[in-house]
Amino acid sequence: MASPALQKSTTPGPLQNIYYERKVATEKPCYICRRPTTTVLATLKMEDWLYACDGHLSDLGFASLIPPPTPASPTPAKPSPEDIRKVVAEYQAREAGRSKSAAGKDKEGEGGPKDQDKGKEKGRESPKSPASPAPASTPTPAPTPTHRKFALHRAIFDMRRNELKRREMGVKAREVGRGLPQVPRTGF
Repeated sequence: MASPALQKSTTPGPLQNIYYERKVATEKPCYICRRPTTTVLATLKMEDWLYACDGHLSDLGFASLIPPPTPASPTPAKPSPEDIRKVVAEYQAREAGRSKSAAGKDKEGEGGPKDQDKGKEKGRESPKSPASPAPASTPTPAPTPTHRKFALHRAIFDMRRNELKRREMGVKAREVGRGLPQVPRTGF
């Protein structure tokens, strides 16, 4: 039966090749060129991290930038309650004007009152039309800043994965070695 130390793994699962750029306060040497840098590439769960200078972040042979996802279909902005009230008021005003003009046709016949009703409708519409562009200028919230995502080059990622495996195997070997008896030190 295997010891519990061999069954336990320090990494929760397979390492994914998605690293997030983060800035830190202390400078450490770059993983490749050893220049001091404050930029760290780290996985989401901090399973692996490495310091990388800005020069290597722009190098496609080291890492490539993963573009942020774009929404497939932007959702149209919903009308505000104020806009809905304005549209309802305009509709009711038009219906009232139509009912008045229909009643005026029956009573007056064809003549001057129709022209007056049309003038009233035009007068009603003109003040409302300048008000309609105002709701369109509502301020939109700025998008929240996110960390840039990078994918390491295949060879670099394999080196990182092998290095993590080597570290994990060393930890396991030390844990197993603690449970074994020591070598006798006396002479024969």
